[in-house]
Amino acid sequence: MGHVTTSAQPLWIGPYQVEPAVVLAPMAGITNVAFRTLCREFGSPTSLYVCEMVTARAIVERDPKTLEMMTFGPDEHPRSLQLYSVDPKNVTDAVTMITAEGLADHLDMNFGCPVPKVTRKGGGAALPYKRRLFAEIVRAAVRAAEPAGIPVTVKFRVGIDDEHHTYLDAGRIAEAEGAVAVALHARTAAQRYSGQADWSHIARLKEAVTTVPVLGNGDIFSADDAVRMVASTGCDGVVVGRGCLGRPWLFRELHAAFTGQPVPAGPSLGEVGAILHRHAALLADHLGHEKGLRDLRKHMAWYLRGFPIGSDLRQAFALISSLQELADLIGKLDADAPYPADAEGPRGRQGSPGRVVLPEGWLDDPEDAAVPVGAEVMHSGG
Repeated sequence: MGHVTTSAQPLWIGPYQVEPAVVLAPMAGITNVAFRTLCREFGSPTSLYVCEMVTARAIVERDPKTLEMMTFGPDEHPRSLQLYSVDPKNVTDAVTMITAEGLADHLDMNFGCPVPKVTRKGGGAALPYKRRLFAEIVRAAVRAAEPAGIPVTVKFRVGIDDEHHTYLDAGRIAEAEGAVAVALHARTAAQRYSGQADWSHIARLKEAVTTVPVLGNGDIFSADDAVRMVASTGCDGVVVGRGCLGRPWLFRELHAAFTGQPVPAGPSLGEVGAILHRHAALLADHLGHEKGLRDLRKHMAWYLRGFPIGSDLRQAFALISSLQELADLIGKLDADAPYPADAEGPRGRQGSPGRVVLPEGWLDDPEDAAVPVGAEVMHSGG
């Protein structure tokens, strides 16, 4: 692990100073209040930790699952929420409700989702191609959030595919409509999470967007990656997604790198066991004991990756159903096993690139501002 550090400038998201300039990306089914709390305990309380994405329409309808997802810790500030929508009216209604009821302090608009069920209806990474509709959605969010002083940021991808890049227009439009920062995942929707992110696009966006911060996202799997991204692109901060799966201590390493301190070594297996137990307890608090422990199962392979653990024990971890059972299994681990070198590198979804499924005729007219039909019916967390 190289000990490269950077002295990144403080990042301001509206009235909030994000120091160091590190953002936990919202990830469906992952960045609930338990995981965000854990990441914050390792990182800086003044970095930004974003709640998993919710749909504007589901907020307006007071969908119980959505409202549960919008749970924040008592000392979590600013409370950062990512909103998905394809309809300016739904955005206005949802943000008006959020401001009236004081449900969040910062809103991030998602235009980066590459999942076929989203792009098929013109949402996520497909939407910025429709420049006028994109502008109207960002404007609706900014206007509805303004009276409460809630800053709005916008996250998007490079474009639909290599023939249809949308990010430079999206950045300029978001800036013009009052977004206080933009974030670029340096992949196209067609790449999904495969291949490599092309950071040169982040540098180009930084040149195009001159009055608000530009954040970079894609392939940050270590503190060194984050430092290299800032150095090579000039971006104002980094957004970390899959790199912290089963590795909330990445925020400790990022904090060190961004504040000029030596980057600490990764945890021993004993320390990982203690972190696992803390994560389990936080999930049990948030979701209830049984549901919380079930939710932890998806994290197990990430936490234990690369450590010398027999397959039977590994399997037992993947099937845990109680805190006591978890504690017993942790007791069987070799606590002194050092952090494995091969635990570094990509984790989480990779998949393969594929053709982006779009609504019929979607690419015909980029100026068409019609709201896609039925695009927001899906529930949150998708």
